[in-house]
Amino acid sequence: MVYILLGTGFEEMEALAPADLLRRAGIPVMTVGVNGKIVYGSHNIGIEADITIDEMDLTDLDMIVLPGGLGGVASIRASKAAMDAVQFAWENKKYVAAICAAPTILAQLHITDGKQVVCYPGFEAQMGSALPLTDVPCIQDGMVITGTSAGCSVPFALSLIAALKGEEAAEAIRKQIVIR
Repeated sequence: MVYILLGTGFEEMEALAPADLLRRAGIPVMTVGVNGKIVYGSHNIGIEADITIDEMDLTDLDMIVLPGGLGGVASIRASKAAMDAVQFAWENKKYVAAICAAPTILAQLHITDGKQVVCYPGFEAQMGSALPLTDVPCIQDGMVITGTSAGCSVPFALSLIAALKGEEAAEAIRKQIVIR
């Protein structure tokens, strides 16, 4: 199961593109409302999450995904349950993925220490002892996958598919949605 955490103020593209493409690839996905069942993104688009944070079953977790958006990142940081879920995923050798401003959460938890990462331009100073790159849309370093920004949401989502189901599955989705 892939859990995508939606905190109030999340970046809609960074949550919904991965949710959509992962589901197209046949990967079970649940959106998780950090602040309740109805969550409003950074552009005031209301989303009904599949479940709330207290309904997550971490025993079937394969990957946790953290969209950016400054409000969404602040909401995740303010939620002990959300932060504990991210830490649980990491400690149990599950994939941890974050995009835009959200990789700073991984840095705060020391998950990205010594790892190559990307984040929203200008946030590199908040990445602790990670090794930020600036010239790629997303990168995987072991069990950590990071993406740069909303504009990189599709490559980020395809990298999540590749991590879970392989490059062939990601390529099949790439062809299905006709990326040029």
